[in-house]
Amino acid sequence: MTLEIHPHAAVAPGAKLGAGVKVGAFASVGENVELGDGCVVHAHAVVQGPSKFGRDNVFHPFCVVGGDPQDYTFAGEHTELVCGDGNIFREYVTVSRGTKKGGGVTRLGDRNFILAYTHIGHDCVIGSNVLFVNAATLAGHVTIEDFATIGALSPVHQFCRVGRYAYVGACTVITQDVLPFSLVVTERETRTIGINAIGLERKGFSEDQRKMLQRAFKVLLRSKKNTTQALAEIRKSFGGSPEVQELVTFVENAQRGVVK
Repeated sequence: MTLEIHPHAAVAPGAKLGAGVKVGAFASVGENVELGDGCVVHAHAVVQGPSKFGRDNVFHPFCVVGGDPQDYTFAGEHTELVCGDGNIFREYVTVSRGTKKGGGVTRLGDRNFILAYTHIGHDCVIGSNVLFVNAATLAGHVTIEDFATIGALSPVHQFCRVGRYAYVGACTVITQDVLPFSLVVTERETRTIGINAIGLERKGFSEDQRKMLQRAFKVLLRSKKNTTQALAEIRKSFGGSPEVQELVTFVENAQRGVVK
């Protein structure tokens, strides 16, 4: 298996590339980077070192993997990122090397799926088969065990641990250790207040249209009827309104319920 390095890629003389490695246009592979067999560095991806990667890792455009730790105490000393096999780094992912005070190494296992905008801070220890959903954020010194899921937009405080097979729901702030096998999610208080009155007016809905919708929403949200009963009353009382009929049809087709 031969190397495929685009003529517009920048590969440092000190980088070590395994068999079948592909490096795309305008990608950058820095000094002291070791890429195992079959790794793919897509266009515009940045891989910095010192860092070591196993085989079949994939770096998507605009990720920065192996960058300097985001830590005030870092002064250019030798620190590393060590990754296993089959990890996928999607767009704009950032993974920092370790710091001297934290042991000097950030570690990732195998087959981790790291979605866009995720950040993995310095000195983190990541197991294998972990899913990081978009914009998951790890501070320094975090441990994530095998098969855990970190939901979208969820930050994890420094020195916290997330146990095996745990699931952290989206937009959940983690400041303590998460038990293995657990489901953790922040309280959800999302609710529907009423119609988007100002927006509808600006979009040309008449006063009669808005009033009809307001009445329908009142039955749906504020009456003591269940959803089926509320829809029956709305259809009977306001069914002549196309907008109300659209509302009723939307609720009837909901597969995950509706925000009320």
